Amino acid sequence: MKADTRTRLAPRIAAVAGQLQGLVAEGASLPPLATLAREASLSPFHFHRVWRAATGETFGRTLTRLRLSRALQLLAAGETVTQVALAVGYASPQALARTFRQTLGVTPAALRGQPAQATALLDRLQPPPPQIFQPLAVELVEIAPFEVVALRARGAFDDLDDAFGRLFGWAEAVGVVEDIDALIGMPLGDHRDLPPHALQFDAAVRLPGPATLPRPLRRVTITGGRHARVRHVGAYSGLEDMTDRLLAWWWPQSGERLRSAPLHYHFLDDPEQVAEADLRADILLPLED
Repeated sequence: MKADTRTRLAPRIAAVAGQLQGLVAEGASLPPLATLAREASLSPFHFHRVWRAATGETFGRTLTRLRLSRALQLLAAGETVTQVALAVGYASPQALARTFRQTLGVTPAALRGQPAQATALLDRLQPPPPQIFQPLAVELVEIAPFEVVALRARGAFDDLDDAFGRLFGWAEAVGVVEDIDALIGMPLGDHRDLPPHALQFDAAVRLPGPATLPRPLRRVTITGGRHARVRHVGAYSGLEDMTDRLLAWWWPQSGERLRSAPLHYHFLDDPEQVAEADLRADILLPLED
């Protein structure tokens, strides 16, 4: 079955966006991520990435736009800053004011009872224009499940070398460093959206033989099956941009369905030995059989 995924995805994303707008207007709480993902017929593993690829902005940015748009309407009508903050889902007027300053460069108090000024700011809260992506060379591959030794890293994406260095240090200490045959990365968030203290990433090495693992190392199974594979060349920090292209350009016209499993990266070069512009990594996106 190769129906055009784009024609199925667009109305689902639009429906969830409409639901968000209604919830913000009602001052209601957001449903859990799993509920939103299910209503978009997506796996929670892929919801945030597909949302960004389909809309050109993060889910958080969409929610902020909707909340601030509603807040501008209420402020223009003369509601107090405290009333508005609570009505659009902020815990305090200070939180609303902080977001207003960061996003619009103005305080909400300055807009109370000022419909002309509030209306003018609405133009700055429009969705981004459609993105134009260059075609990609994507392969459909079948891979067998395999196990990796993983270390959960927290911090800036550019500091991941330290996590891999710790893995290699352990492997050398126990005499299995020569058995490492792949470097694998499993992103647990998008470094473009999260501050370093909130970003988590599983750095991993593939070892063919068993090994006793001291904490915090752990053994993780990478699911096999069909995958879409695309190669990224350049700084590894550009992997998320390439993933956007895969999900926004290739996947919607592929007719494929995403499997409920995380994507992973296969790093092919060592940043200490290869120039940044020449670094290679494969992105593997799990597909349904």
